[in-house]
Amino acid sequence: MADRVALYLQDAHPLQDAIDYVKYAEARGFEAVWQAESRLVRDAIVPMAAFAATTSRIKIASGVINNWTRNAAVIASTFLTLDDLAPDRIICGIGAWWDPLASKVGIHRHKNLLAMREVVTVVRDLLARKRVSYQGEFVQLDDIELDVVHGRKEPRNVPIYIGATGPKMMALTGEIGDGVVLNYLVSPAYNTMAMEQLEQGAKRAGKSVYDIDRPQLVVCSVDKDRSKALDGARKLVTQYLGQQPHIMKASGVSQDLLDEIGQVLTWPATEEQIEQAMKLVPDDVVQMITASGTPEEVKAKVREYVSNGATCPILYPLGSDVRLMIDTFANGYSV
Repeated sequence: MADRVALYLQDAHPLQDAIDYVKYAEARGFEAVWQAESRLVRDAIVPMAAFAATTSRIKIASGVINNWTRNAAVIASTFLTLDDLAPDRIICGIGAWWDPLASKVGIHRHKNLLAMREVVTVVRDLLARKRVSYQGEFVQLDDIELDVVHGRKEPRNVPIYIGATGPKMMALTGEIGDGVVLNYLVSPAYNTMAMEQLEQGAKRAGKSVYDIDRPQLVVCSVDKDRSKALDGARKLVTQYLGQQPHIMKASGVSQDLLDEIGQVLTWPATEEQIEQAMKLVPDDVVQMITASGTPEEVKAKVREYVSNGATCPILYPLGSDVRLMIDTFANGYSV
């Protein structure tokens, strides 16, 4: 395969179908599968274990768990266990979560940069099989290690990738992350800011931005019927315009459109609200922040993200024909 490419799965498919898609992606040369964990629908760990147990080569990543709802030691133990299933194929993707979901389940997110630094530091040390004592504001450990009685006792090769969107978290990722998971529903031009911030953080740690792997989530709606592909992406775009306007604003979506959408959508949004708001979202916004259209158009759009700094597109398939999307990228995405 000419280019790196990965698959992104959320909860749109029955788990058995997701397993089949991952096996198909592996057979077609995909590098990795990233399993989402965002809304209160499907957790990442159970599908990751299923993927790990039914494949032999493809890497398996969380895309992304959050650093608030699992204790740092439990995160390390969980990813050590996944590494037992698929040695050297597991990636820990972790992010700062989002409101209003966090607040609605009783989590008060604050000092997000410090919280992420503490969790990543401790998880990495534990996976390196160190004995750890740590007294931070968010993480407190007293002389612990991963208690491996049976099995592999050596340090584990589980890189930590941070899902970052804002400039400060991006800079922190450049400093402490093995990689960054660049967000979806951003324009390729957004990556210019991301690269600058990653470089600033990397310099603090004596690294270069090119030492940081930079896979990027890309919404991919592919169909031989171009209008059908655009309509397939419009619903997701509309939901994010209303629910995560900070991401949309970072992509260059106008504040006027965000305000207009925000007046229609509540959280959680009803199907009726989404249908109403979709009428406000023009084709050019859909095309700006997704790879939507014919196979040729979709590959060209993905190439834009790569040209602007992404190292590996993580393709989020919309529509019923996931295999068509996998086949579209099986031989790379040069056009």
